[in-house]
Amino acid sequence: MQSGITASQELHNAFNALVSSSQQRAIVAGIEKERLVPIITVSAKSSTFDDDLDHLQSHLTPTQAAYVLLKTHPDAADGYAAITYVPNAAPVRQKMLFASTRLTLVRELGLERFRQQIFTTEKEELTKEGWAKHEAHTALDAPLTEEESGLKGVKDAEAAESMGTAGRRGHVSSRMDVKTGEGVIGALASLKGAECKGTLVQLKYELPNEVLTLESTTESLSPEDVSKTITASEPRYSFYSTMSGSRAELHILFIYTCPSSSKIKERMVYSTGKSWTRIVAERDAGLTIARSLEATEPSELTPDVLGGEQAAAAQDEGATESKASGGFSRPKRPGRR
Repeated sequence: MQSGITASQELHNAFNALVSSSQQRAIVAGIEKERLVPIITVSAKSSTFDDDLDHLQSHLTPTQAAYVLLKTHPDAADGYAAITYVPNAAPVRQKMLFASTRLTLVRELGLERFRQQIFTTEKEELTKEGWAKHEAHTALDAPLTEEESGLKGVKDAEAAESMGTAGRRGHVSSRMDVKTGEGVIGALASLKGAECKGTLVQLKYELPNEVLTLESTTESLSPEDVSKTITASEPRYSFYSTMSGSRAELHILFIYTCPSSSKIKERMVYSTGKSWTRIVAERDAGLTIARSLEATEPSELTPDVLGGEQAAAAQDEGATESKASGGFSRPKRPGRR
């Protein structure tokens, strides 16, 4: 998801001033006229950034999204955190705009500067107490030596550059990849066998830790029953194996569904994580994805959308470009064909 918005020269200048000045703690930024612009610079009033967090509160509102560029470690080149603050009461369009632009923000200001990217919905998360909870969570990750930490930063930057907007950082994690739970890779790998025709594997994110977990594996499922089986109350990543086409080949479909009733934080996490989830399936489980589909409601996944004999045959003849481009094709809603 990409908005096309770019950072203004004013924001570049303000961030350079933040980096060079010992008297500044943070920049609150926003989006105006299709540009990322600075709104206000927050002074450093104490020696530690967490004591200064309370000074941010007066610059954040419960109805307006904002970016906070926070200096957390003044003596480190990467001592900054990029915080996307999207309150639940903000307008829907504003929520989506800020979420889709947050990667552009750090890429244009310098990905190597930011050791953390954080997504928040409550002002309380940006207080001294809220930050302490964040630190306690990140402390659960295995500690790295100084050398390992440096190498990891380089690899993360390289990965983000190569993946573009597909690179994903978690809500409270600086790791670039998806964390997978028990059974995920095995369930995906099992789809490669011809005997697994009609098998549907559903994956979900366990929030707030954003661990990709195995929700269910359903066997001998006909295309007509796929829409009835995929969860309709939350976003899901589903992988469906089907034998189709004139050569009766095994096709594996990657399906991303995001019901309109989903919570805003779920939409953000699943939307930014779908590319990495496909990478996990292909890289770690060895799958070859024939087609990728994206739908709002599972009910949109009718048999012809999933690709029956005719759709698969058309793909064999080159009429479908989903596999070549790696992009998502959005099914039309029922009744609009």
